[in-house]
Amino acid sequence: MILTDKDTNLTMLVDFYELTMANGYFENGMVDKIAYFDLFFRRVPDDGGFAIMAGLEQLIDYLEKLSFTTADIEYLRRKKVFSEGFLHYLEDFKFTCDVYAIPEGTPIFPGEPIVTIRGPIIQAQFVETIALLYINHQSLIATKANRIVRAAAGRSVIEMGSRRAQGSDGAVLGARASYIGGVAGSSCTIADSLYGVPAIGTMAHSWVQSFDTEYEAFEKYARLYPNNCTLLVDTYDTLRSGMPNAIKILKEIILPKGYEGAVRIDSGDAAYLSKKAREMLDGAGLTKTRIIISNSLDEYTIKDLLIQQAPIDGFGVGERLITSKTEPVFGGVYKLVAMETEGAIIPKIKISNNPEKVTTPGFKQVYRLFDKESNKAIADVITLFDEEINSNEPYTIFDPNHTWKRRELTHFYAVKLLQPIFEKGRLVYQLPSIEEIRNYSHAEVDKLWEESLRFEKPHQFYVDLSQELWDLKQSLLNMHSRNL
Repeated sequence: MILTDKDTNLTMLVDFYELTMANGYFENGMVDKIAYFDLFFRRVPDDGGFAIMAGLEQLIDYLEKLSFTTADIEYLRRKKVFSEGFLHYLEDFKFTCDVYAIPEGTPIFPGEPIVTIRGPIIQAQFVETIALLYINHQSLIATKANRIVRAAAGRSVIEMGSRRAQGSDGAVLGARASYIGGVAGSSCTIADSLYGVPAIGTMAHSWVQSFDTEYEAFEKYARLYPNNCTLLVDTYDTLRSGMPNAIKILKEIILPKGYEGAVRIDSGDAAYLSKKAREMLDGAGLTKTRIIISNSLDEYTIKDLLIQQAPIDGFGVGERLITSKTEPVFGGVYKLVAMETEGAIIPKIKISNNPEKVTTPGFKQVYRLFDKESNKAIADVITLFDEEINSNEPYTIFDPNHTWKRRELTHFYAVKLLQPIFEKGRLVYQLPSIEEIRNYSHAEVDKLWEESLRFEKPHQFYVDLSQELWDLKQSLLNMHSRNL
């Protein structure tokens, strides 16, 4: 079963404690008690300067279908854990929460809510697992893809890691997230069928091996696909047979048809072999034939290859992208931040011996502040939801590392990042196409300063709390410390 199939019911894809807590809320008369939960993350993978938001479309699809089947309820009854009243409640279960989220493709930063869910506590608590699953996975892969694409410095990158992904979902949704992150396409065909990620592919070594000669393998392929002919030249010997045979085919078949073709190298020293291949192609007058490199690539190896001035035109990236091998976990968490009592919002805070695990309480909004002249992002400010940042008045932000350092902004504009997605369970958000998400993401990353784009020791983007929210957080910390 492919879990990305849009007809699959994933209601029971939850941690079991979501159900035991839901039963507890029901038994304690809290069915209609309103709660607020924030989904946020604490650290950018690979110590990067930012992450890329992704996975919202799949979360929306799940929430629209959320319901319990007869089989689900019978399974729960057999566990002999849940009350009959609770099981009858699940028979008519319907998602009625409000949902706010930062749009897919947006650069995001640690500590700020990227999804907020408000509604009956049983419902808002129940969706924790799936919200984290979709947002964590796709944000991780979109972030890794963005890093790899930036390392390629304008050269094309193709995602080709399905066979190394952690299951079918990892392959398909990983391809989707990679495209949002900026790759040109994917080898994963079903990702094109389901989500519009351009499917791209050439040949494997087995194609070359299946013919009597390498030349014949190239010739047959070139006649079938002259307009998209990439010849894999390292099945036997890259420079002694692969490149000479490829050059013959390119000159005999591809060039006369008005195409340029490409060669792909999948093993060996990519810097050395690409330089030698370029010399051979140029010497044969094939100056526009492209050289594609694959074989265990990531942003670090690509960066090193380009530092060595390897004449590479494109990269095929597999396992190190689809699994985000250098850091395979996106540490998103889902925390209760407020409850309602008689219509009043009561902020909640989680305190920890680890300072980074102390939560920010209350129902919140995130503003991104931009410089009016450069349109570059200056800082994000987390506020209480009903606060407004007036760009016609000076606004003070604090250095995230040194709270005594202040910066007064005067020539800026502010954009609200958290957008309404559901209102009382009704979808109010217009889902963009994947092309729109991808283009939007590229434009938003361009609004970050170059210092935030570094792979090594990037500038820490300011994520500040408004004065009102800061005061609220401190008051709760002080109150709880007095009660210890």
